[in-house]
Amino acid sequence: MHAAVFHGPGNVRVENVAEPTIDFDSDAIVQVTAAGLCGSDLWPFRGYGGEIGMRVGHEFVGTVVSVGSDVRTVRVGDTVIAPPRWSDGTCEFCLAGLPSSCVDGGAWGEPSHDGGLGERVRVPQADGTLIVVPRELNDDLGLLLALSCAMPAAHHAAVSAGVQWGSTAVIVGDGAVGLCGVLAARRLGAEHVVVVGHHDDRLAIASAFGATDVIRADVDSGLRAVEEVISRTGGAGSVLECAGVQSSWSTAVAVARDGARIGYIGHPHPVDRVDLARLFERNITLAGGLAPARAYLPELLRAAAAGELNPS
Repeated sequence: MHAAVFHGPGNVRVENVAEPTIDFDSDAIVQVTAAGLCGSDLWPFRGYGGEIGMRVGHEFVGTVVSVGSDVRTVRVGDTVIAPPRWSDGTCEFCLAGLPSSCVDGGAWGEPSHDGGLGERVRVPQADGTLIVVPRELNDDLGLLLALSCAMPAAHHAAVSAGVQWGSTAVIVGDGAVGLCGVLAARRLGAEHVVVVGHHDDRLAIASAFGATDVIRADVDSGLRAVEEVISRTGGAGSVLECAGVQSSWSTAVAVARDGARIGYIGHPHPVDRVDLARLFERNITLAGGLAPARAYLPELLRAAAAGELNPS
């Protein structure tokens, strides 16, 4: 079968690789019907980390084509969503709502494991990992793919930032997660949602998703963007950091009001410093990190099936 393989910065190749097999009774094999690129996939491509020969991709949707003898919750023929990490669903962390820290879990593309950008994927711990899609959504691949990674990540940022009814939320970053952050903040009741980004086309999507304000922040106009946010909001009680770079962190801290919460989800690489003394003096809380997507997926999928959420 074909799969994307990392061969160094700027060098990802589609290659013929071995077909996946059921190695453990808890495994399933999924035929991939849609897969996406996450911002975190771009870091090794740009020269930050990554192992030569690793499989690429961790957000995908597909059809179950084979299951191990111990699998009970998914069947051959089911359309399923795979979150960015696999998990058993039974360990202390999974039961506490943190499957991203599962003691028997792991990440797609690790040594001896398939990546999501391939024709088929062996899914370890299938019962604890895969989410079966309602039949009425089976063909909506754009929706399902957004639910696999970007939407749960954005929801995690919004929850971590303490977004609540009537609140003001500022979203720093206009990639897929930042745009889904608009939907997440609105869904949790935010009245005023401001998006700070670099791309006019993406900011237009943010407005369509329900942002009340969009502010363009080019590399040379970061300070003006901060001033614009402050002038419109007086500072935000909830800030969603959705890019993971130094400029986005600096902006997130600058637009937060005293006592605010910053929910961070951008995978940090070129971040040199966060001013803890400034956060301390202003009682600003940092929360977030690697999204426990599997814990959020049932709720988000129900909302999508009810027509209440569409990040496609």
